[in-house]
Amino acid sequence: MQKDSYKSLIHLHFLIFLWGFTSIFGSLIDLNPLLIVWFRLSIAAILIFIFLFIFHKEALKLGNLSLLNFILGGLLISIHWYLFFYSIKISSISLTLSILSTASLMASFLEPLFYKRPFKIHELLFGSVAIVGLLIIFGIQSDNYFAIFISLVCTLLSVLFSLLNGYLIKKHSSLQISFYEIVFGLFVISLIVYLSDTKFPSLKSIKFSNWIYIFILGSLCTAYAFVASTKILKFITPYTMMISLNLEPIYGIFFSLIIFGEKEYMNTQFYIGALIILLSVIGNIMFKFKKIS
Repeated sequence: MQKDSYKSLIHLHFLIFLWGFTSIFGSLIDLNPLLIVWFRLSIAAILIFIFLFIFHKEALKLGNLSLLNFILGGLLISIHWYLFFYSIKISSISLTLSILSTASLMASFLEPLFYKRPFKIHELLFGSVAIVGLLIIFGIQSDNYFAIFISLVCTLLSVLFSLLNGYLIKKHSSLQISFYEIVFGLFVISLIVYLSDTKFPSLKSIKFSNWIYIFILGSLCTAYAFVASTKILKFITPYTMMISLNLEPIYGIFFSLIIFGEKEYMNTQFYIGALIILLSVIGNIMFKFKKIS
């Protein structure tokens, strides 16, 4: 079990490295955020279905008792991704990703309530440290409160999604959970696209570079990462996943500075806040390793 926990943490941080590129792709793809999510889910659903049909047909069987949970999971993740890309479009990668650090604090309060277990002091401590960094960032972004609000709602949905999957993984395979949540998520986004009268551009009008970004987003960053991250929840808690995800903003901000340059530059106070968030992640990782060693 200890060996599985070590491997899962290493695997998780590889996935977080991949997710660090999702914000970059979201900024580079010149499409409506709803359509970005629609293409992302469509590609992921097709790839996972092909894999299941060839290697794991049993995972395609769906019981009535699981239907509502999978629908809820699809709703949570699809709206989370939409708000994530929407926030990037109306603000910046750096701001949107920095708000994702609130996930650890949200998880530290919601996980004990969701799983009916006592609160853990170290979770509240490291989550609070992350919030200190967040407050520093808030202090210099007073003109972006709407984007901050959108990002907070986006983060809350991701925490609820992880808590739900932490429960589902005890009864279902990661492949089955991932496939049906993505399928139902695609249904939700398709319904929103239809009701909002969002127009699909002609396939020829979409740049070739956009197709490359969309495919990587749907395959590596979604199909593969989605299944793998769900399976990891067998060996780590949703809280550990959430506080580890605080590294995603660090990776994403670093990549955005390299790719977009001055557009993403922030002042010294912002990077002090980001560093405090990073320290909270490192502290939690050290605590977890010490506990399971």
